[in-house]
Amino acid sequence: MSESTASFAPLPVPPAGAPNVVVIVLDDLGFAQLGCFGSDIATPHIDALAAGGLRYNRFHVTSLCSPTRACLLTGRNHHAVGMGFLADIPIGFPGYNGTIPRSAATLPRILRDTGYSTFAVGKWHLAPRWELSASGPFDRWPLGLGFERFYGFLGGDTNQWTPELVADNGFVEPPRSPQDGYHLTEDLADRAIRFVHDQQQATPGKPFFLYLATGAMHAPHHVAPEWIERYRGRFDRGWEAWRDDAFARQREIGVVPDGTTLTARPSWVDAWDGLSNDRRRLFARMMEVFAGFLSHTDAQIGRVVDFLAQTGTLDDTLLILCSDNGTSAEGGPLGSLNEHRFTHDRTDDIADTLAHLDDLGGFHAYNHYAWGWAWAGNAPFRLWKRYTWLGGVRTPLVVHWPRRLETPGEVRGQFCHAVDITPTVLDAVGIEQPEIVDGTRQQPVDGVSLLPTFADADAPDPRRTQYFEMLGSRAIYHDGWKATTDHVGRQLTVERELLEGSLDFETDRWELFDLDHDFSEARDLSAEHPERVRRLEQLWWAEAGRNQVLPIDDTFIGRAVAMVPSPWGLRRRAVYRPGGGAVAEDTLPPLGAGFRLLADIEVGERAEGIVVALGDWNNGFAFYLLAGAPVAVFNLFGELSRVAAEGPMAAGEHTVGLEYVRTPAGGGPVALVVDGRTVGGGLLGQDLPFRWQIGGTGLLVGRDRGFPVCDEYHPPFAFTGTIRHVAVEAPPASPRDTAAEVREALRHE
Repeated sequence: MSESTASFAPLPVPPAGAPNVVVIVLDDLGFAQLGCFGSDIATPHIDALAAGGLRYNRFHVTSLCSPTRACLLTGRNHHAVGMGFLADIPIGFPGYNGTIPRSAATLPRILRDTGYSTFAVGKWHLAPRWELSASGPFDRWPLGLGFERFYGFLGGDTNQWTPELVADNGFVEPPRSPQDGYHLTEDLADRAIRFVHDQQQATPGKPFFLYLATGAMHAPHHVAPEWIERYRGRFDRGWEAWRDDAFARQREIGVVPDGTTLTARPSWVDAWDGLSNDRRRLFARMMEVFAGFLSHTDAQIGRVVDFLAQTGTLDDTLLILCSDNGTSAEGGPLGSLNEHRFTHDRTDDIADTLAHLDDLGGFHAYNHYAWGWAWAGNAPFRLWKRYTWLGGVRTPLVVHWPRRLETPGEVRGQFCHAVDITPTVLDAVGIEQPEIVDGTRQQPVDGVSLLPTFADADAPDPRRTQYFEMLGSRAIYHDGWKATTDHVGRQLTVERELLEGSLDFETDRWELFDLDHDFSEARDLSAEHPERVRRLEQLWWAEAGRNQVLPIDDTFIGRAVAMVPSPWGLRRRAVYRPGGGAVAEDTLPPLGAGFRLLADIEVGERAEGIVVALGDWNNGFAFYLLAGAPVAVFNLFGELSRVAAEGPMAAGEHTVGLEYVRTPAGGGPVALVVDGRTVGGGLLGQDLPFRWQIGGTGLLVGRDRGFPVCDEYHPPFAFTGTIRHVAVEAPPASPRDTAAEVREALRHE
């Protein structure tokens, strides 16, 4: 060896002066809800970023969660990378299969190969539902798509107090209980700081990419009471008054141009003055909770930014902050104490919600505000998330880069889109989009760098054309003009019944807007320019063909029929044992059409503890022993049903269980069984949900965690005997309600 010359494989080294990159994605935040975009909700830390950076008032997204994130991280249109809908509802068409292809390497993958450290913290929502269990596969988890570290949650939403968490490629439990002060957004800020701190300690000067995607402001709106109390009484004048005031502030600070029209209140949003006193009190409280949640989120973002400043890395950091879509109206016209009810097409009872008014934002609620606040939060635009009107697709964008931005505090008016973020970052770093990654030729990039606009307020728009499509709502932008259909989605009963517009693609009417002179999409010019409408409609179809948009559908049935089945098949019987983590709900046998659960156990006198538990007091069921007696509790959307044995079991070995038989009318009898003998029974008055939790823990054996299913026990309530195994069996004739599954997932995107 002493006579030989060693050679070393070159390590990737970023270009000289390459900045750190931080991308922050808020969820369901409207155009008017940040202070720097006209809100009176306190967001001082984000406002400071805007004051030291740039605000873009013509930034656009896709109007839904997974699709926007796919655009942002790949630089391609959402259908072009298989993300025309939600990742957790993969559909058997190229534009909707929920799978980012290898031909669309992600921004973190490109930066990692350039020598960056790459971290993802928070919400992911870019993996098909069948891949979200402890078994993976992990190709479409963050570490499979270019990130080196991940901490957060994989689905569309989660309980802010008791989230289902993943660290890298494994499920973990929160570091503290909610009773000990845990909150997800604080935890995410802690982890983001820790990732960067450890990386800079080990390799000072090595650039990093941090992708921080909060669960806020998506429902459930959870925050500690002291944050809510800051806003008590602030919204008592109602949503029209708040929207008017926000619009006045927007004009004053220049985020909407002179001459902008504030679009009118639509018929489906109730006039505040026409509401009862009780409804006004309830709806105002819902907005107080939202405002506290937003200010709390801003404070956690501030902690991350302060850390960067304290460590001397902020000046060399390109920070980009945006929202994935406009405000969410999925609380419906009445809002919701328990969003699980709304997702199952169940209307909240106003009297019940009022009785729990003080629970809003806390441990006992899974709350969402009334859609009047969603309308107000998108001022000055129409509609909201899931629609391709500006209320759904135009959101705030803040860019902060002290080293490069020479005119901080200015507003930029170029028409831009989420697909432009990846090209902008690569341009800032000084690298080209690779043509081949892992032997796969890369598909064309749809985005264009915004870097020229950083220095020049009059730089040309980066794009001339952008199509939009979401759940059948369609729009097209070209050279300053936007055509938008009046289509109303048929997925949600309340929108189908109340919103004005077309329910049939054949009768859709394209409305026309000159966005260069009509910032808020307020004046329909289709009657004056029918030929322009025709050309724009043709352009939409051309873009749809180029981007895999077809076929389009606005129902759940069409999507359910085409939903990609689980590659693992549907299990009718499964056996579980204690000692592991939670079993993902999607891997369980289907329970809704009835099921039998039998557990082989050995107990002493008056044994106690969880046999199995799924969900919590918002929606869940638990089977446990209490003073030696079997108990089954079903908490269906907050409505409790309890079945208990007549007395305790003797010490020794037993087979205990329960059996639920669904009746055609819905619900059905529940029997408790010990050693083949029925020891108790009752009747469920309603069907089991087709999905218990979207962002909660799966099935746990021998213990519970987070919130209980009922107040009769407190987690972990570990089983005091021995559980050998638990068998769960569903009857052969229990078909999946795939349409219902799509409907459920849509409301948690």
